[in-house]
Amino acid sequence: MVTTPRVAVITGASQGIGAALVAGYRKLGYAVVANSRSIAESDDPMVLTVAGDIGRPGVGQQVIDAAIERFGRVDTVVNNAGIFISKPFTEYTDADYDAITGVNLRGFFELTRAALAVLKEGGHIVNISTSLVDQANKQVPAVLAALTKGGLNAATKSLAVEYAERGVRVNAVALGIIDTPMHQPETHDFLAGLHPVGRLGTLDDVVDAVLYLENAGFVTGEILHVDGGQSAGH
Repeated sequence: MVTTPRVAVITGASQGIGAALVAGYRKLGYAVVANSRSIAESDDPMVLTVAGDIGRPGVGQQVIDAAIERFGRVDTVVNNAGIFISKPFTEYTDADYDAITGVNLRGFFELTRAALAVLKEGGHIVNISTSLVDQANKQVPAVLAALTKGGLNAATKSLAVEYAERGVRVNAVALGIIDTPMHQPETHDFLAGLHPVGRLGTLDDVVDAVLYLENAGFVTGEILHVDGGQSAGH
């Protein structure tokens, strides 16, 4: 077993925001346990990849168990994995509901429950949410995102209070639309216009926010909006 200073567990880590967070935590000197449905082994011995659908029962516990077996500890969990499907409410299918609630809620629940059994004083949980919880937009109908991510926002505050005396902090980052490969270039102008600042967010914007919270020892129960002003209004 390799003993390391601090260990971060990051879900949805194979690309986009998750991959950027892996790099960001490594720059801080953390070892990282990176999870996604399909993720290749890393050449970095301080990055353990654990493939698995975080929305399936038991996978969250498996990820934490792998972290303990390899590194002997867990200090931070970033619940980044999420499914976002925008469509009119009555067009959502049972399969949409199962997929979104599976990853966004069960994934959070099982991984966070397993982590809180081993997190010690100084531990930190970060939940990735969306500003659509605060400011719905009829151009982007997303009730199931509001349902699940709104629940995460509420759970963030509840857990922050429950675990404050144990020295474990819990925060969330509520995002606007981030420039990742999931958004086709021809949609960028429209998506940028949904933000008062007139641009998409960048991966660096997200990483900077999460790492700010990582180092902000007096901040807990916070929903930090990184959304180009979306939550302020339109």
